[in-house]
Amino acid sequence: MTKQAEQLRRKRIIRLLIRLFAWVGVALVYYFGFSLLFDTPAEYRMRSSTDLMREQYDALSERYDSLEMVLDNITARDKSVFRILFESDPYDLETEQSEERLALYERNIAKSKRRLAIDLKTEIDEMSAKTDELEASWRRIKELGDGLGDKSRNIPSIQPVLNKQLTLLTAGYGTVLNPFYRTPQSHQGVDYTVAEGSSVFATADGVVREISDKSSTLGKTIVIDHGNGYKTSYSHLLSTLVRRGQRVQRGDVIALSGNSGLSLAPHLHYEVRYNDLRVDPIHYFFMELSPDEVQRIIRIAQSGMQSFD
Repeated sequence: MTKQAEQLRRKRIIRLLIRLFAWVGVALVYYFGFSLLFDTPAEYRMRSSTDLMREQYDALSERYDSLEMVLDNITARDKSVFRILFESDPYDLETEQSEERLALYERNIAKSKRRLAIDLKTEIDEMSAKTDELEASWRRIKELGDGLGDKSRNIPSIQPVLNKQLTLLTAGYGTVLNPFYRTPQSHQGVDYTVAEGSSVFATADGVVREISDKSSTLGKTIVIDHGNGYKTSYSHLLSTLVRRGQRVQRGDVIALSGNSGLSLAPHLHYEVRYNDLRVDPIHYFFMELSPDEVQRIIRIAQSGMQSFD
């Protein structure tokens, strides 16, 4: 009897273990099957977040491609306009230098130390030769400058307003958008946004040739003849402080800036003329600005700006 009871107990245990394994197997199959077919709440949130991020990435990529295409078109247009107006290639003060630096780095990273040493010596020799050429060129320029004597004071070489931070230039020489008709127009000077009543300076020695009244499009304007093919004009003035025929010197206050004529807001429109042709005034600030500041103001003049006349 005891032996039969022991056998029955073993059979029950075995049946229980079999049922347990069967239920565990069913649970595992159900779990994996459910996981394959359905997401848990946490997985669902993660999947939704991933899908949203993917959609945002695709939208940003499409926007980036669109902006890149627009930027390329604008760059090509600006270069075309520059070549048409000035018959020369436009400035590129950043892109070309960055591309050259990247190309130089890629070339040098693959060279051996011996090759780098040889190339460095070659470049030093070339730089020494260029330095000698620059010194000779500098001596020649100095001789020409010394030959000018007092005539050098008759070349426009400073800005017509106080602009030490280079933040007042709002429109450069070239094609800009007309603020009244919203169409492209040729802008043959530079605009400075200055408060009404700001001092306006003569940019070189000369004689006041013209003072026009405020009934013209350019408003009240002063034209100075510098006697060496150069003339400068200062427009949209509030008032003039000189008279026709008066001799002025570089740095003299000749007027107060204003908003006369066809003007969107108070500003000064400044032009430089050489042999009766209007040229870009941005190249005639060399006495006042350092080389780095010249590059900076050129970049400012190249950027998309708003004309005020």
